[in-house]
Amino acid sequence: MKYMVLMYADPAATEAMSATQRAEVFRRHEALHQDLAGSGEMLNGAGLAYPKDTTTIRWRGDGSTTADGPLTGSTDQLTAYYVIECASPERAREIAARVVDFHVVAVEVRPVHDSFGMDGS
Repeated sequence: MKYMVLMYADPAATEAMSATQRAEVFRRHEALHQDLAGSGEMLNGAGLAYPKDTTTIRWRGDGSTTADGPLTGSTDQLTAYYVIECASPERAREIAARVVDFHVVAVEVRPVHDSFGMDGS
């Protein structure tokens, strides 16, 4: 089963991180990526630009509207994602738990019910 692992962080805290903290975050994600690439569980993923660089398009009854900024005004914003494929929801949660730290303060694990262009599925 495929799962989307959505990572959330406070953009202000991200911008305030020291070089040492950034290196630690990179090291942890690189180690996870290597582990999951080796097991075949990592399909893809990416870090996302800051929410200030986001455009939100919303549907209204008479059409769509656009606004600068993220969908919500929450402190914690979507910062990165992985798409993984593993045997069980428990394994997906185990993987997701490895990215929660001082930087990624929340992780959402959601099953993928449709996949387009991911490994031919």
